[in-house]
Amino acid sequence: MDIIEICVDEKGNQRIDSYLVEKLGNISRSKIQKMIKKNLIIVNGEKVKPRYLVKDGDYIEVKILKPKKIDIPPENIPIDIIYEDEDIGIINKPQGMIVHPASGNYSGTLVNALLYHMDSLSYIGGEERPGIVHRLDKDTSGLLIVAKNNFSHSILVDEIKNHKVKRIYYCLVHGNIKVDNGIVDAPIGRDVVDRRKMAVINKNSKEARSHFKVLERFKEYTLVEVKLETGRTHQIRVHMSYIGHPVVGDKVYSDRKDSFDLKGQLLHSKKIGLYHPRKKNYIEFESQLPNYFINILEKLRGVTFDN
Repeated sequence: MDIIEICVDEKGNQRIDSYLVEKLGNISRSKIQKMIKKNLIIVNGEKVKPRYLVKDGDYIEVKILKPKKIDIPPENIPIDIIYEDEDIGIINKPQGMIVHPASGNYSGTLVNALLYHMDSLSYIGGEERPGIVHRLDKDTSGLLIVAKNNFSHSILVDEIKNHKVKRIYYCLVHGNIKVDNGIVDAPIGRDVVDRRKMAVINKNSKEARSHFKVLERFKEYTLVEVKLETGRTHQIRVHMSYIGHPVVGDKVYSDRKDSFDLKGQLLHSKKIGLYHPRKKNYIEFESQLPNYFINILEKLRGVTFDN
């Protein structure tokens, strides 16, 4: 059992179950509520109910039980570990790899590979997501942070929540973006028609902001750098589609023709910067674009759009 100690230094009037979902990350509200009912979460040494409103100065203890062992086999799947120490790992994930098991699929994921290649992983996020602090979509490539222990996991989640983690993506989008840079500030929630998708929507949504900068213009496309301020599900894909420039190869949020016969969207997690959870120094990592992405850019550079 691990105990996570949290000293509230924020304004109150937020239910403790909602507060801890944001604070801990990768733990559902229903699971938090069950933990409260089992007295695994106490405030100022006292039992509370899920509707308890946290206030500045509260001292919260969260007891994390070791998960029941489930059959997620370690697999010797080659992965690109660009950095690793006793607390964290930085992975360069290929396109097409699912991050963690789900829906009975416990093989071939990044987690299977991590269990083989790393000596320890955090388990705050649940038995199906060891080490996973944040996700990348299956068909999004690039850099991903992994937590090797619960201490690092809880700090990294807090850094992400408080916008202390730099996350920069490159993507190729349809059409020419006329401005050189801008911000998409539009809330994202579950699509009311197709629950498998996300959408810009005002009801039952969360704030979402993406900062974009044009890197290169082509005849029918634009290469864009996107810096995430928030990290909602499918945020870049939803936001770029919302402003009329969907990501090339996105089969969910774009109805544009794919002229390149792609296996997935041209979206790559290019840079990640963070404060090391134990050492507290700032570290930053960068990865190269995948070859298939580079090859398409090289083809397009023959018809560069002229401003």
